Amino acid sequence: MGIFRSTYEFMKQASIAHAKWDYEVSMSIIHNRKKMWILLLLLLPIVAVSLADAGSMLGGKTAYAPAFYSTSIFMVSIAIGLAAGLITGCIGAGGGFIITPALMAAGVKGILAVGTDVFHIFAKAIMGTTVHKKLGNVSTKLAMAFLVGSGAGTFIGGSINRFFYDKDPILSEAFISLVYAVLLGFLGFYAMMDFWKSTRGPATEGGDAHGGPSGTTDFAKKLQKINIPPMITFDEDYVEGGKKISGVFIAMGGVIVGILAAIMGVGGGFVTFPMFVYTFGVSTATTVGTDILQIIFTAGLASIAQYAIYGYVFYTLAMGMLIGSLIGIQVGALTTKVVKGIQIRGFYAISIIAGFINRASTLPKKMVELEYIDMSKTTINAIESVGNVVFWIVVAIFGLWIFSKFFANIKTLREEV
Repeated sequence: MGIFRSTYEFMKQASIAHAKWDYEVSMSIIHNRKKMWILLLLLLPIVAVSLADAGSMLGGKTAYAPAFYSTSIFMVSIAIGLAAGLITGCIGAGGGFIITPALMAAGVKGILAVGTDVFHIFAKAIMGTTVHKKLGNVSTKLAMAFLVGSGAGTFIGGSINRFFYDKDPILSEAFISLVYAVLLGFLGFYAMMDFWKSTRGPATEGGDAHGGPSGTTDFAKKLQKINIPPMITFDEDYVEGGKKISGVFIAMGGVIVGILAAIMGVGGGFVTFPMFVYTFGVSTATTVGTDILQIIFTAGLASIAQYAIYGYVFYTLAMGMLIGSLIGIQVGALTTKVVKGIQIRGFYAISIIAGFINRASTLPKKMVELEYIDMSKTTINAIESVGNVVFWIVVAIFGLWIFSKFFANIKTLREEV
């Protein structure tokens, strides 16, 4: 169980780091009048189409409904972004994991949901990130080696998704659902175990995602001793003479991130922070700076080169999710001031498990449609319906709970702001 526990801790820190990045760029957008005007301009094409009632296809292929613009699907995208933002802002982790499953649960088919999700991350990164403030912490050599790998990884991940789509759209749906079911099931199981233990003993709050370990891990030290050219020197400002690591390992890490970005649509970069700090032994300051650049380039390459040019980005949904998430993150972050940490940890576990149930419940139907198994149509439809109902009920209850706490304590929160 040791390796599974270590993997869970790695993934949990990845989720927390991604949420921290999401919060920072969202606040950067909200508190900047120019960026808010840019967002308004990006929304003008959506308003124009709505007024014209053109019904023309704005993204995706007809087989991957909903591919046509409608006011209702745009409002759904705002709700999904709102839910993800609430989870990110309040829980501090996990919000990004529910976007693609939520889009699929709302009727958007897999490859379009993934392409739209990663494009939404790219748009947020471009608008919200103030790169110049942290460029001093970027190791150019580390960044270059990593981006070479992540660039290759996005092509691999994108090719895998398109291969399954071209072979059989149902197979594509099954593959994406399976990936999310495995990830969310693993995270949800361990998160629930942690929550259960914390209710029976002293609560231990997780530290800051960008806090990092107290020193270089043993694994990172061993990796840095392996001399495979080209060797990259980094952290010269923090360690006399700096540290060294093979650029091959950095590029390999980039490949993994790029594949995750292109297959899952969560930006992939959610694993960059723990990978750099715990696996490569890079200082947290250098990691944060490098992470800023890699999210922009990796998400951009994945969304544009692997999905947008093939028609697998639903622009209106991406903008709707961006609006919803900006609101949700701010409300969620404020609400943490008036709710107990143990309750937040419980909702984190429940929300992740709900996403797992939703994706896992679609697999029997896909397996029957692919003729891999034989089950009655009534049974598979019932399983899928239960998975959908459970997911949306959990999301709705969480959202209502957060907003009830927010409005009930709005006077207190206003005084603290």
